[in-house]
Amino acid sequence: KNMITGTSQADCAVLIVAAGVGEFEAGISKNGQTREHALLAYTLGVKQLIVGVNKMDSTEPPYSEARFEEIKKEVSSYIKKIGYNPAAVAFVPISGWHGDNMLEASSNLPWYKGWAVERKEGKADGKTLIDALDAILPPSRPTEKPLRLPLQDVYKIGGIGTVPVGRVETGVIKPGTVVTFAPCNLTTEVKSVEMHHEALEEAVPGDNVGFNVKNVSVKELRRGYVAGDS
Repeated sequence: KNMITGTSQADCAVLIVAAGVGEFEAGISKNGQTREHALLAYTLGVKQLIVGVNKMDSTEPPYSEARFEEIKKEVSSYIKKIGYNPAAVAFVPISGWHGDNMLEASSNLPWYKGWAVERKEGKADGKTLIDALDAILPPSRPTEKPLRLPLQDVYKIGGIGTVPVGRVETGVIKPGTVVTFAPCNLTTEVKSVEMHHEALEEAVPGDNVGFNVKNVSVKELRRGYVAGDS
């Protein structure tokens, strides 16, 4: 459930694959989480993928190039079946525990020459996981379209009232906006919009926000409803 809620709002996915003996095999097996998460990400529209091959310190022998290549080959073939183009996916051998290749190139992986991707918007290359994240292409944010804001949750906050939260997909939302929630067809006015506990004059696509609505009880709204401008 958490995986689906988070993934439906993501621009990019980092698939973490454990390289430890037996761990990779469990994840890539028929019912494994590696398969399930990659498939969910693609199905929910996350078109940009990075693969972090983690726990390189636990391979046999540690930091094994052969193990990394084996995993890269197998994961490439699986994500290709799902619909990803492996040539556009960065594969980075890392160790979260030791910090290898997370922020800077690691001396424990001298054989690793870096990742390189090719996509229609151009090529990119780098050494580390942070480099791969920096190379993600920011999607265009359609502010001129009608407001669509799927609710991720609805909170009742003392002294404020009902606060739905979610990510603006299209359009803008600001205090004074009259919104209609679907499918319950409930119309109300937005009193305030906040992101990370700071009031916003307006929120645009990509912003994860909470907004306070007038005369609506928490019971009338549910996760999965969509707010639109009326």
